[in-house]
Amino acid sequence: MTSPAPTRNRWHNTLRQFVKFGIVGGAGVVVNMLVAILMNKANGGTINAQSVVWAIPGTPYNVRFTTLVWIVGFLVANVFNFQLNRSWTFRHTAKAPWFHEFWPFLAVGSAAAIAGIFIKIAFTNPTSPVYLPEPWFHENAGLQSREYWSQLLTIVITTPINFVVNKLWTFSHVRNKHASLV
Repeated sequence: MTSPAPTRNRWHNTLRQFVKFGIVGGAGVVVNMLVAILMNKANGGTINAQSVVWAIPGTPYNVRFTTLVWIVGFLVANVFNFQLNRSWTFRHTAKAPWFHEFWPFLAVGSAAAIAGIFIKIAFTNPTSPVYLPEPWFHENAGLQSREYWSQLLTIVITTPINFVVNKLWTFSHVRNKHASLV
C-alpha cells in the first residue's frame, strides 16, 4: 500500500504553482491593462475604440481598434508572463532553452487570445447578447469604460485554460522532452 504523502505533495505543489501562476497572471493583467490604456489614450480615448483600422477585403467585416488593443496587450503581457512564470512559478524543474519553451507558451496564449478576440467583440458589440449595457458601461473614460471592462473580463475568462495547458505542456512536456534529449 502506498503512502498518501506523494499524492498530497503533488497536489500541494500544483496548488502552489496555481497560486504563483495567478500572481504572475495578475501582474500580467496590470501590464495588459496599461498597454490598453496607453494605446487608447494615443488613439484619442476609449470613445474611439470602435473605429475601423482596416476593412477585410471582400467581406462586410473589419478590424477595429479595440481588436488591435487586445492583440498588442496580449503580446506584451504574454512575453512578460512567460519570463516570470519560467523564472519563478515553474523554476524547480529543468529548463529547456528559452525559445523551446516560449513558442509553446505563445501558441497556448495565442489560442486563448483568438478566443478572447471574439469574447471582447461580443462584450463591445451592441447587437451581442452579452454586450456590456448602459448605464453601467459606456464609451467614456473612467471606471465604467466598456473598453476596459471588456478587456479585463476577457482576460479573466481565458486565464484558467492557459494555466492548465501551460502546466501540462509548456512547462512539463516540453521540459521533459528536452531533458530526455540532453
